[in-house]
Amino acid sequence: MKNKADVIEWLEENRKIFTDMADAIWQRPELAFHEFFASALQADFLEEQGFRVTRDVAGINTAFIAEYGQGSPVIAFAGEYDALPALSQKAAPIKEALAPGAAGHGCGHNLLGTAHVAAVAALKGWMAENHINGTLRYYGCPAEEAGGAKTYMARDGLFDDLDAAFNFHPLYANTASKGSMIGVNTLRFRFHGRSAHAGAAPHLGRSALDAVELLNIGINYLREHVTPDVRMHYSITNGGGAPNVVPAEAEGVYMIRAHQPDNLREVTQRVRKIAQGAALMTETEVEEIFVAALSSMLNNHTLADLQYANMQEVGPIIWSDSELDFARQINQAYPPGTDAAIMADYGFTAEKLSAPLLGENYAPLDEGKIATGSTDVGDLSWKTPVSMLTTACWSLASVGHSWGVVATSGMSIGHKGMLHAAKVMALSAIDLYTQPETLRRARAEFEKQLKAHPYVNPIPAHIQPPRFEPGQE
Repeated sequence: MKNKADVIEWLEENRKIFTDMADAIWQRPELAFHEFFASALQADFLEEQGFRVTRDVAGINTAFIAEYGQGSPVIAFAGEYDALPALSQKAAPIKEALAPGAAGHGCGHNLLGTAHVAAVAALKGWMAENHINGTLRYYGCPAEEAGGAKTYMARDGLFDDLDAAFNFHPLYANTASKGSMIGVNTLRFRFHGRSAHAGAAPHLGRSALDAVELLNIGINYLREHVTPDVRMHYSITNGGGAPNVVPAEAEGVYMIRAHQPDNLREVTQRVRKIAQGAALMTETEVEEIFVAALSSMLNNHTLADLQYANMQEVGPIIWSDSELDFARQINQAYPPGTDAAIMADYGFTAEKLSAPLLGENYAPLDEGKIATGSTDVGDLSWKTPVSMLTTACWSLASVGHSWGVVATSGMSIGHKGMLHAAKVMALSAIDLYTQPETLRRARAEFEKQLKAHPYVNPIPAHIQPPRFEPGQE
């Protein structure tokens, strides 16, 4: 592979290798920190391709690093492969579970990780043939949906020597992001009270459930007094048992989101005070359990522009009539207007809704916008310049984390978007290896952002990542 055209051709010629890999991961969905099949599949493949593979990194046995080459620049790709609970779905345009209640790839991470594997495999061939100096690295990253492995990896210094990194996520349109996403702290508050017969002697009990409900009420009053970017949501995970027993144990899981790290820390402290107040009001004890913490996203504009330029070189995604019909059926299964609401976030007008899928390449669409979702890619983006690429893998009405995303992630629509991403990222990395000035501009932009807001890893020093063994729940 001497040039970019050769890299594109190689990816096309080897398409089946990577679509088979993505499908194998889709068929065996694994939840956060349990991705033993997916991580081994990718690590073994890259080892066979001549990469140096280090497994079980940052204390996470489903995380790994695959590396080729040596010296500078060090260009990285961060892949993911975890699924979501209770989203089992056939690769079909109607809602029908493969196994009721089972997991499914409702965010397309089977495509996400595999696109990066494809890109680095192609780049290795290009680097070897052209005798390119530098290091190529793939990070196998578990638990993006719940747990934030990249945040642990950042804390352990695994990103400290990077010059730049790429990340791709399946979505609705081919575009590179210049916007941001907010950070999140996820905490579990467990209250310990005293049980009693709720009918005969309620005065002897101290209700842990009352404490959870008072915490929720306090959070709902707090919503009036936070900045517009703040999001707070929760789930009661233990509300007690029989209604005639005052529950001695109850708990909830709480996600507090905000864009600026100092604001996130402040709002989280206010939630902690509400939890303490709920314990005081009910004469219970409160226990705080750390779940996860992710930083906000810094998208590098220099890298976004670079990826857009390479999208134009790759060209648009061309959909077949059967793929368009498949997507159309999925769209019709969602409430009317869902596609229009989703596309409005992109700034697309009504004429873009004439087709059920987007195939064109778009210049960055979100400059200055702050999306109110979160990702652990944020912590990578505070350690090195990152451009988050999206490509069209979902029909226009498929809401994220829903069955429609699972369906297209397991068939040719997702495959095409995945290979499109691999080509764009690989070509962009070639530019960074061969155009030092582009890399210098990306680094200068990044260092200016970091000077204004130095990075503080949000995971407390004493917290270790969850660790499981194959077959362990």
